[in-house]
Formats: sequence, structure tokens, C-alpha cells
Amino acid sequence: MEALEKKILEEGSILPGGIIKVNSFLNQKIDVSFLVEIGKEIAKIYSDEKIDKILTIESSGIAIAVAAATQIGVPVLFAKKHQSANLSGKLLTAPVHSYTHNNDYTAVVSAEFLKEGERVLLVDDFLANGAALEGLIEIVKQANAVVVGAAIAIEKGFQDGGKRIRAKGIRVESLAIVESITDNSVTFR
Repeated sequence: MEALEKKILEEGSILPGGIIKVNSFLNQKIDVSFLVEIGKEIAKIYSDEKIDKILTIESSGIAIAVAAATQIGVPVLFAKKHQSANLSGKLLTAPVHSYTHNNDYTAVVSAEFLKEGERVLLVDDFLANGAALEGLIEIVKQANAVVVGAAIAIEKGFQDGGKRIRAKGIRVESLAIVESITDNSVTFR
């Protein structure tokens, strides 16, 4: 998606450690009209799939998931990063390591919201090492549901997450794939 690449170059910045900062339009402050365009693009890419539900992980993936779900016409389910008092009954869980925050957590979803046989599209803002997607895949597997694919806003193609997820036979469609990052520039695939 050329518009996303342009937005990253014009409004994003690079932080030490290969972090792409897109807080000004995607992660903290959200450009809603642009988000709608992202949702339309995801819906177009996955128009050949029957999708029952979108699954993401809190918190930055939620807005993108909602934008896509609005266009596809399905509900959004998000995995919480911590078990809370309002989660009860059977829980679906998976360990996840956050590259950005350099910590481990357990992704949690109430089993009542993810049913056997449902066709699930995974959506997230970034794909780097693939740990978040692997956690979501595990949660879908525990529910005996089906992953139809993953829609990612920005993939760091120089890290191995996308390669590992694709090697599992999962369709991964990223709107922008970053090939390399230097101190002051981003190159797209």
C-alpha cells in the first residue's frame, strides 16, 4: 500500500533498535480517515476468503482490526495481555514475548467468544519476530477454529517473523514491508 509507505516516510520516525515510530497516525494518535483506507485495503485483499471473526491483540492492533471488521462486516475479538477479574470461565491462553517492550506476557481470550470451526483473520499493526501472531495462532488452534490468514499494517521484512509464519502455511498479507532501516531512512520491499 503505497499510501502507508508514504505516511511512514513523511510522518514516522526511527528509534534506536530498529523501532519504527508511527504514533502520529497509527499507534497513539490515529488518523481515522487513513485508518478507514487501511480497513478497505485489508477487506479487498481478503475478499476471496470467508471470514467469521477478526482476532487481534491489545492494544495497537484493535483500531486496525475494527477498521477491517467494519469493511468485512464481522466482529472483532482481542486477546488481552493480562488476565483480569472480568475474564472467567474457560480461557484460551498463549505465551508471547514482546519485541517492542522486551517482556513476556500471556495472551488471554474467553473461550466463549471463539467457537470451533470459525474462520478467523488475524490483524495486527506490526509483524517483527512473529511472537504475537504465533500466540494468536495458538489461541485459534485451542478453540479448534481456523486461521484464514493474517493482515499486517507494517512488516519488518528484515526480521524472521513473517518468514516463520508463512512457513507454517499461513497466508500473511502486509500493507507495507520494510526491507531495511538505517539511522535515518527506511527502505521498502
